Amino acid sequence: MQKSLAAEALGTFWLVFGGCGSAILAAAFPALGIGFTGVALAFGLTVVTMAYAVGGISGGHFNPAVSVGLTVAGRFPASRLIPYIIAQLIGAILAAAALYVIATGKAGFEVGGFAANGYGEHSPGGYSMLSALVIEIILTAFFLIVILGTTHGRAPAGFAPLAIGLALTLIHLISIPVTNTSVNPARSTSQALFAGGWAIGQLWLFWVAPIVGAVIGAVIWKVVGEDD
Repeated sequence: MQKSLAAEALGTFWLVFGGCGSAILAAAFPALGIGFTGVALAFGLTVVTMAYAVGGISGGHFNPAVSVGLTVAGRFPASRLIPYIIAQLIGAILAAAALYVIATGKAGFEVGGFAANGYGEHSPGGYSMLSALVIEIILTAFFLIVILGTTHGRAPAGFAPLAIGLALTLIHLISIPVTNTSVNPARSTSQALFAGGWAIGQLWLFWVAPIVGAVIGAVIWKVVGEDD
């Protein structure tokens, strides 16, 4: 259990550090910015690399919504759910703290949004709260379906991390303009703590929507994908 929790913290740290770090440090870098596509790919790569690195230890959730969805689907014991979520939050917050130290080392740096998730005037594209709620629910539901499907005994062995990482890349390509993409309450919490103000006020949506979506995805998979 201790190794599993450490692996979850480590994996979530890498997800936030790599994904949010790409958004904060590299997305709009003068003349060489990686843009939305680069940030989306960065998030996907964090999951692929850490799922292969420590997935065999903890299952490679790195996301409270994923842990909830796997519990609902009967793939993960409920007794481990809260410890996993705490470990994921610790890893995410440590990563955000490291990014804050690095980013503020540049003269003239302003925290601004700090890659936090938002809606309304804090949505990159100005999308409403309803738009944010709907897209986060749908994308998290499909993320869970991909996770459950690719880790099922019928799926080819060894390819799940690639499919899951590509799914997360696709999710970001779709939704960065809408919410800056969450589908992960730990990722949202860590950035909101440093962005403060409005980000804290809107954080509720990025817990509620991913968890609702994860439960929906798990239920759909149990109906469609599990053997009778």
